[in-house]
Amino acid sequence: MTIAELLLPEFDQEMATTRRTLERVPDDKFAWKPHGKSFSMGDLASHIANMVTWTVDTMNRAEFDLAGATPEQLNRAAKNRAELVSWFDGNVSAARAALDKPDANYFVPWTLRKGSQVLFTMPRYTCVRSFCLNHIVHHRAQLGVYLRMNDIAVPASYGPSADEEN
Repeated sequence: MTIAELLLPEFDQEMATTRRTLERVPDDKFAWKPHGKSFSMGDLASHIANMVTWTVDTMNRAEFDLAGATPEQLNRAAKNRAELVSWFDGNVSAARAALDKPDANYFVPWTLRKGSQVLFTMPRYTCVRSFCLNHIVHHRAQLGVYLRMNDIAVPASYGPSADEEN
């Protein structure tokens, strides 16, 4: 089996769960924050939808320079749930296509920098798994807490949630 054949089913599962979570974000709660230092619910959900594009950058570029990035590239903010889910769906489609590469592409080093400061360099595979996929799952879990704090049903992820059987 190729790396892509091993990775894509997990990617599909995580993206389906993430979509179910994003679908729960109500338009009237986009500005809600659990704490002054926290993302708003809309900004956190937008961050998750935007992060999916990091997979495309990882698999199609050698590096990403935060110093040259526009605010929209870093965290474009959705105005409502429909826009959020639409962006997410488009980003997932592009990311899935970017992952369908030969094994050799996964071993190419990828660098995140901020101008002359190198934040990290790692093989694309490691970056996709940790910086992209695991990072999305981490923020999805945060969003689940936001939903719970607002009495919004949390979708099941790896088994039943308190709100759903599966």
